[in-house]
Parts: sequence; C-alpha cells; structure tokens
Amino acid sequence: MLLSIVWDVSPEIFNFPEWIPLIGGNGVRWYGLLFAASFVVGYIIMQRVFKREKIPVEVLDELSTYMLVATVIGARLGHCLFYEPSYYLANPIEILKVWEGGLASHGAAVGIILALYFFSRKHKKTMIWVLDRVVIVVALAGFFIRMGNLMNSEIFGHATTLPWGFYFIRYYDTTMHADPRHPTQIYEGIVYLLTFIFLYRSYFTKGLGEKQPGFIFGWFLMLIFGSRFFVEFLKEPQVGFEANMALNMGQLLSIPFVLAGAYIWWKGYKKNKTLNT
Repeated sequence: MLLSIVWDVSPEIFNFPEWIPLIGGNGVRWYGLLFAASFVVGYIIMQRVFKREKIPVEVLDELSTYMLVATVIGARLGHCLFYEPSYYLANPIEILKVWEGGLASHGAAVGIILALYFFSRKHKKTMIWVLDRVVIVVALAGFFIRMGNLMNSEIFGHATTLPWGFYFIRYYDTTMHADPRHPTQIYEGIVYLLTFIFLYRSYFTKGLGEKQPGFIFGWFLMLIFGSRFFVEFLKEPQVGFEANMALNMGQLLSIPFVLAGAYIWWKGYKKNKTLNT
C-alpha cells in the first residue's frame, strides 16, 4: 500500500553546454516541451477536421498562428492582470518575461476567443463553427499543460493523508514539505483528457459539430471550467490575496465560463430539437 509519492523530478530535461553560442547554459524544460507538443498534436488533429470538411490546409496554418499568439499573450496577460496586477502595472517590463513563469488558463481562453473572432470574420465562418472545432484540441492542450505543471512541481493542493499524496521536494517553499499534497495537476489533467476524448468522439463519431452547433463548445466550457471550480477547493492559493477569500480567483473566473457554456449548449439543443420536430 502506498503511503505517499516522493516527487523529486527536475523540471529541466537537459542543459546546453556553456560553450554553445546564444543558448549555452540554458536548459530545455519539460513544461516547454509539453506546451510545444500540445500545438503539434493539436495541429495533426485539426488536419483531420479540415480534411473532413474539405478546407485548404493553408487556412489551418493561419488558424494555428492565431491560436499560438493568442494563447501565449492571453495566458500571460491573464496571470499578470488577474493575479498580480499591482506588481505588473508598476513593473510593466516584467510582463514580457514569460520564461519566468506565470500563465493563466482563463486569460488564454479570453485571448483565444478574441483571436478566433477575427479569424471567423476574415474567413466568413460563424464563431460557433470555429469554437466547436478548436476546443477539441484545446482540451487536449490543457492536459499537456497540467502535466507540465506537475513536472514543475507547481499548482498543487492542500495537505492530504490519501495514499496518492505527493511530496513535492523541489517546491521553493521548504516549509510546505512536511505533508504530502493533493496532486491537483493530475486531477485536472485527467478531467481535461477525458473531456478531449468526449469532444473528439462527439465530433468524429456522432457528427455533433454539424448537427447541433454549440454542443461541443458548450460542453467544453462546462466540463473544463466546472472541474476547475471544484478542484480549486483543494489547491493552495497561487497569490497571497486569495488566502482570505471564500472563493479564489480561479473559481470566480470559472463561474462565467460555466454559465456561458450551459447557455450555449441549451440554445443549440433547442435549435436542434426545433429542426427535428
């Protein structure tokens, strides 16, 4: 019987030798590799979507660029403005230091939605059409990113006596090593992976991307942000001001997404029911 799991994995895969120009002394991190993998695997899946709907691959390349830029900028600004606005507004140059960490999924969601709005306008597609397809791979990307958080020993939960509690040895605050912690990265990662499987099957097996517009996007919002809301009860505060809040920032930001998802799903359901009666 497991009593706890000692997690002492280095966040770096390897370091480049000092003598190599420009990159010498720098390392390749698991988080960066998994983040990049999410785009590569996502691109392959979206190729299947575009091929199925007979859309030129050049349009997918443009969509991928929109997604990459929006994800990085949105996630970074989301962390800076939602979690530590006073610090970053006083030190705006620090916002550019993405390599030092600090990305927020809610900010990424806002950035992606804005980018896809401009993409849909340019290519004369409805916003729901684009979102129903893109969120399939976004759910999978969420899984990769949470595994990156695990490799970084970050965003974990409260102390637990459960047998799968993790000792995060490399966490910078050594006072928190006394007890095993909830591996909330794994909890969320599993939900994101299962959400991806559900959405993938809904599109490719049941054809719900065409039959019921908004079904896939609505369920994505409800499942991803609904699970995020509940898992947050197990997490340690990411920033100091959350310590005295009944609901933390992640939960407050999740509620509008869940409600929006329920509304979008219900609207699509009613429209589909009307057409079939």
